Amino acid sequence: MSAPLLVELLTEELPPKALKKLGDAFAAGIEAVLVKDGLVAEKTALQVFATPRRLAVLLANAQPAGQNKVVKQKILPVSVALDAAGNASPALTKKLAAMNLSTLTVDQFTREMDGKNETFFAQVTVAGKTLAESLQAAVTDSLAKLPIPKTMNYQLADGETTVQFVRPAHRIVALHGANVIPVEALGLKSDRITDGHRFQGEKAISIPAADQYVEMLRAKGNVIASFDARRAEIERQLKEKASALGFNLGEYDDLLNEVNALVEMPTVYVAQFEKEFLAVPQECLILTMRTNQKYFPLFDAQGKLVEKFLLVSNMRLDNPKKIIEGNQRVVRPRLADARFFFETDKKTKLETRVPELTKVVYHNQLGSQGERVQRLSALAGEIAGLIGADRAKSERAATLMKADLQTLMVGEFPELQGIMGRTYAANDGESADVAAACDEHYKPRFAGDTLPSTGVPTACALADKLETLAGLFGVGQVPTGDKDPFALRRHALGVLRIVMELKLGNSLKSFVDAAEKSFITRYFDIDSNDPDAAKMPIEKTPLTHSLAPLLDFIYDRLRGVLRDQGYTANEVEAVIAQRPDRLDRVSDQLAAVRAFMALPEAASLAAANKRVANILRKAAESKTEIAQHVQPTLFTDAAEKTLYAAMQTTIPAAQNALNSGNISQNLRSFAALKAPVDAFFNDVMVMADDLTVRANRLALLRDLRTAMNQVADISKLAA
Repeated sequence: MSAPLLVELLTEELPPKALKKLGDAFAAGIEAVLVKDGLVAEKTALQVFATPRRLAVLLANAQPAGQNKVVKQKILPVSVALDAAGNASPALTKKLAAMNLSTLTVDQFTREMDGKNETFFAQVTVAGKTLAESLQAAVTDSLAKLPIPKTMNYQLADGETTVQFVRPAHRIVALHGANVIPVEALGLKSDRITDGHRFQGEKAISIPAADQYVEMLRAKGNVIASFDARRAEIERQLKEKASALGFNLGEYDDLLNEVNALVEMPTVYVAQFEKEFLAVPQECLILTMRTNQKYFPLFDAQGKLVEKFLLVSNMRLDNPKKIIEGNQRVVRPRLADARFFFETDKKTKLETRVPELTKVVYHNQLGSQGERVQRLSALAGEIAGLIGADRAKSERAATLMKADLQTLMVGEFPELQGIMGRTYAANDGESADVAAACDEHYKPRFAGDTLPSTGVPTACALADKLETLAGLFGVGQVPTGDKDPFALRRHALGVLRIVMELKLGNSLKSFVDAAEKSFITRYFDIDSNDPDAAKMPIEKTPLTHSLAPLLDFIYDRLRGVLRDQGYTANEVEAVIAQRPDRLDRVSDQLAAVRAFMALPEAASLAAANKRVANILRKAAESKTEIAQHVQPTLFTDAAEKTLYAAMQTTIPAAQNALNSGNISQNLRSFAALKAPVDAFFNDVMVMADDLTVRANRLALLRDLRTAMNQVADISKLAA
């Protein structure tokens, strides 16, 4: 009869950062095979368990055996299965014996075409798999497909058998209801025995039945088996302790997930460090506590770090004094190191560190970090001029903003680059804008991150991203497929967000041109045969490839950004097809396109626009002449005269709307042309035999398409 099914693998401590994925994959792999074999119904209630020492899954309802199935099996081509007399051939007899179907006769087969051959098929009853058979395959398959970061080899107790797995495995539990299901894996045989908490739980706990697993582990093993339940318990304790102290936890989700993978029965304790360490920038202390020690810093109502912190222990003690004191002793040297790095770094100004960057290789084709800083300074100045920021401050900030890479603090904690640049720049007496740019030039670092705050940081942020894009595209380092080792997609998305969200009214090409220009170095060549000859300037650049693909790359990223904002593929393509140079207007263009599509005339005009595009394209391909200007005196049909007259009224009105910034009105204006455009295509033969008339009509369509498509390519909206 059906019953809950439990499978648990008990191991040594699993990699904490991979634990959640391992648990989910272990459960999903077992479920998939059992569902395929018909032993578990799809969407059966499933519980996933993952602790530092175990992976487990509990399925609410599993059958002891699958049902028999009638399946169609291919036998042999008829030409092979029958001899010349139409009787069963030796080949058929041999085939049926191999398939355990010797009792079947030819008249029980069906004939069907299989490719080009007429073939015999038979309806065969296949016995359903037993739970033991299916579960063995499920465990084997699931373990083989686990997303293991790195495997290890270890020997079993027999001293001879070598097993390969992420960590040594000690037990397998496989229970169907109260019954043990025989399964073998990793040199182990299944049982109902598991172990509890390594230090505070019972060993060799016997699980009476599958549905008692969670209860038994909690009561006798002192283990919370569920990853999610354990996480919720840690979070509850953290918030309770923080609230009791009058502080808050700040951002803690990522750390909580990692700590959850380190404990089986979590307990939160309060500890503290000496207040004198608070003189160090709090970002340094926060990073070392979270990254190195897995502690939860606490903050006051103003977001300032306090000297108390929370730690999550795997031991629940009535008197945790030794645990707390031990952790306080451990964190003190880390904080002391941070203080030493900070105090030592402050003694050397950022500007004196800049020459050291010449010793750091940036890219083998693009030179050192020192050479890059020179480019960044020039580019930041150019961009500042374009966006109206302070040019001198932008150049100064760009010169200094990579210098913190040479500090002890950033050398120890690379995650602090930029943050320490701001701190040290302020300590050196640099202006607020320059100090801010040392940090904010990395923004946005990720999706949803904030943007640079003012003009100088904005100029530096664009310079940093555009120099990277131009340089790497310029030496042929273009992302391919999923490979993007230099994070160029992220840099392009950063440029788009800055330009679009800060409404920078500049040409995209002007930014890219400025980036390319920053790579040009001017040398002077002297004619050695004529010492009095004037020095001749020579411009050199390390870039060996055109940057045209860079603009395509940015527009491709823009497509993705706009689709993520909820616009349809046709709406996005209508705007992107025009390669808009003013990215700050793209949102308005899309809104105008969407409003245009709501008009009753939109579908007809879009279809007509597409037809015009095709006519003009074919004319260009066949090198058909198109008049330079439309000549009304050449019109012979009433429909073309009517269309021309309507255009003389509509186009100026649409252009006035565009000039005044009313993009939506520009598109709406063309609704008046629906009737004359429809009449034109119904009554007028564009490709007339008279070449002059033909060229004139093509010119009329060209002018119509040019006027209609200033905001977006309307033809892309046609169904």
